[in-house]
Amino acid sequence: MGSLFRSEEMCLAQLYLQTEAAYACVSELGELGLVQFRDLNPDVNAFQRKFVNEVRRCDEMERKLRFLDRELNKDNIIIEDTGENPDAPLPREMIDLESTFEKLENDMKEVNTNQEALKRNFLELTELKHILRKTQNFFEEAAMYQHQQRQQNADFSDDESAHALLGNEFNRGPFTKLGFVAGVIAREKVPAFERILWRACRGNVFLRYAEIETPLEDPHTGEKVYKCVFIIFFQGDQLKTRVKKICEGFRATLYPCPETPQERREIAIGVMTRIEDLQTVLDQTDQHRKRVLTQVATSIRVWFIKVRKIKAIYHTLNLFNVNIAQKCLIAECWCPVADLDKIHLALRRGTESSGSSVPSILHQMKTKHEPPTYNRNTPLTSAFQGMVDAYGVANYREVNPAPFTVITFPFLFAVMFGDLGHGLILFLFGLWLVMFEKRLEKFNDSEFWEMIYGGRYIIFLMGAFSIYTGFLYNECFSRSLNIFGSAWNASAMEYTNKTLDDTTLKFLTLDPARPGVMKGSGGPYPNVTSDPYPYGMDPIWQLAENKITFLNSYKMKGSVIIGITHMIFGLVLSLLNYIYFNKRLNIWTVFVPQLLFINAIFGYLVIIIIYKWAAWGAELSKDAPSLLIGLINMFMFKAPTNGVWLYNGQNGVQIFLVLVAGLCVPWLLFVKPYILYKRNQQKVNRHVLHVDPVINPSGSSSNRGRGTRTYGDVRVAVDMDSDDAPIIHHDQLDEGSGSSEVAEHEEEEEFDMTEIMIHQMIETIEYCLSCISHTASYLRLWALSLAHAELSEVLWTMVMHIGLSIPGPLGVVLNFFIFWAFSCLTVGILLGMEGLSAFLHALRLHWVEFQDKFYGGEGHPFTPFSFEAIVEGKSEEGK
Repeated sequence: MGSLFRSEEMCLAQLYLQTEAAYACVSELGELGLVQFRDLNPDVNAFQRKFVNEVRRCDEMERKLRFLDRELNKDNIIIEDTGENPDAPLPREMIDLESTFEKLENDMKEVNTNQEALKRNFLELTELKHILRKTQNFFEEAAMYQHQQRQQNADFSDDESAHALLGNEFNRGPFTKLGFVAGVIAREKVPAFERILWRACRGNVFLRYAEIETPLEDPHTGEKVYKCVFIIFFQGDQLKTRVKKICEGFRATLYPCPETPQERREIAIGVMTRIEDLQTVLDQTDQHRKRVLTQVATSIRVWFIKVRKIKAIYHTLNLFNVNIAQKCLIAECWCPVADLDKIHLALRRGTESSGSSVPSILHQMKTKHEPPTYNRNTPLTSAFQGMVDAYGVANYREVNPAPFTVITFPFLFAVMFGDLGHGLILFLFGLWLVMFEKRLEKFNDSEFWEMIYGGRYIIFLMGAFSIYTGFLYNECFSRSLNIFGSAWNASAMEYTNKTLDDTTLKFLTLDPARPGVMKGSGGPYPNVTSDPYPYGMDPIWQLAENKITFLNSYKMKGSVIIGITHMIFGLVLSLLNYIYFNKRLNIWTVFVPQLLFINAIFGYLVIIIIYKWAAWGAELSKDAPSLLIGLINMFMFKAPTNGVWLYNGQNGVQIFLVLVAGLCVPWLLFVKPYILYKRNQQKVNRHVLHVDPVINPSGSSSNRGRGTRTYGDVRVAVDMDSDDAPIIHHDQLDEGSGSSEVAEHEEEEEFDMTEIMIHQMIETIEYCLSCISHTASYLRLWALSLAHAELSEVLWTMVMHIGLSIPGPLGVVLNFFIFWAFSCLTVGILLGMEGLSAFLHALRLHWVEFQDKFYGGEGHPFTPFSFEAIVEGKSEEGK
């Protein structure tokens, strides 16, 4: 499994780059994507770094490209993706790119400004056209009304008829000539507009409006807006001022409207002519805009890549130290030891391409800093690695749970989701995602789809394992498959015809202790049981009333066996960590007592479960002692109530195991702190013995000052009171490795027995309690499996069974609709909700119950400087 089992070995390297070759070398390292640079200027403000001006120029180019991208999206022009990945341009090419982007931006802004002005004029002329048409109707209606009034009452004057048209309120007093204004307002504002006019003018105005059938385009946003034409009649200048202010408040547009029909007709003809001319100009402007944007669409993706690469390079160069005297840049970086040759080759290519005669130097450094964690992953393992890293990134060179999670995670999910039909649907969906992953990758534009697509291999494996467990449970959409033939026979169970024909008997209770029928025989054999069902559950249990009681026993015990096995495997992985990191003390003071404790109690429980299945047959199962009661009696040193033991010598074995488990508690609690204490005392005594007397200025001797210590195989003289004196850490005392290589500026940490004792007490109590709680937690495998099976059966009984129970043509038609309802509920509830629930429970079992035994998860990930991650938006570098 290589670095997937344990992270890559990393080294800290110092990099010396000539100033003229630095850009090209960093560019090559970015293409390689195997180097993580450290910031050597953490105290320098981002605006005071050497290449800040270049980064700003890149920001400005990105802004212009985003502007062009928005214009492309506005016109729904598709950006061509040829898959081209150009190299980072040379610094001198930035000038050409800047001039190109500047020209395109100015052209587009000029086109947009002209187009917006033309659209604004076009909108005004269009609204004026509708005003002239609608107001013409208003005036014609007024003239017709006046003519009718004259015929009805010859005493009324023409002016008084106009008063009758505008309302009774104008019939009072002497008549004066009425004024009016006409305009356009948004359709949704008309009710409020009318209400405000009535209240503000106290009913002394008359409003008429008509809707414009076709929507008008807003020149600013390009959206379609529905508007209305209105005309307001009023009397006097005071009302005129008030009406115009209200129109201004509602953002209504007022247009001049002549009073005579002849003038309105002449203006309408001129408006139509100008609209036709404007439409021609708008079409030409739009064609020019599309030509420019079409050319941009062919290159904008490549431009984005180039600019992002340039920006990322200068952002990285800002992390370096500048040596002005030697005209070089100094960098520090983490890199995998296995890829040092590739890095050297990339530096050589960068130096040659820049034309520099001085080679770049990569020098490995010794450091006490914890290296980043780097696991090489495939598309299959990357999703599982992401699940593990979501809990916490592994410590450097710590055992990585991801390769084991590839198998255990879908298996535990399938134990809870065991249904052949549901698993097949999940498997086919995952298979479709895997087979067409290249085509589906381009649709990775939403967060939900990105999550589904990223977990395609998880879905595929969960479906495959669910098919296996569904075949084991013999469940397919809550129905059983009779593949091998049931091993149960009614004639062998001594049922009479009267019993079987009894209408009150709706269910059969199966007794496993009853004799069956020998395979291949023609009649019952009272003393011979039939062969069991070859694989999985006998399909006859689907019809039995005691099906839940029977299956629950197996699933619950199976969950306990799986859970304890999973936890013990986690403990074994902790042993691999102790061996690799040379923690011999932890092997004997932590791993061994932990393994003995869990096996003395819960490992023993697994053994007696399997023993009971094998030794106690169906005929004797009803007399077998309860395992739960037996486990309780084990700690109370009590004999079974009925006096029946599971096996001979059980009492002695259980007393021995309880004593072993009890001995492991003080072993875990006291042994390690005591050994650490003794080792610290030996260190202190050895240091005192190695201290040479020093003559004080006063002439007296003291033990202060000089001393000797052994580091590796070399004995050196040290100043015991100096700040540079080597330091002994608790970790070194814990391991007993004798290594004393420490950082020069680390502060001395005193040995605190109280702190160590408290820490060990917490660890001991937590482990002993977690063995019980974690074992109980694995019972969720049984609970979720039961819930899924029962929910599936309810869905079949309450939905699908209704259509199947109706005979004839009506049943055929009804089944068509019921099947789709059943399918939607199956996908939405059983596959969606229930599947997500099983997924989360399986994730919890891995994060807490499994990884807690060996996984620290306190490391930091390796985030290399990679153009691929920057271009795809997976890295914040250079943004």
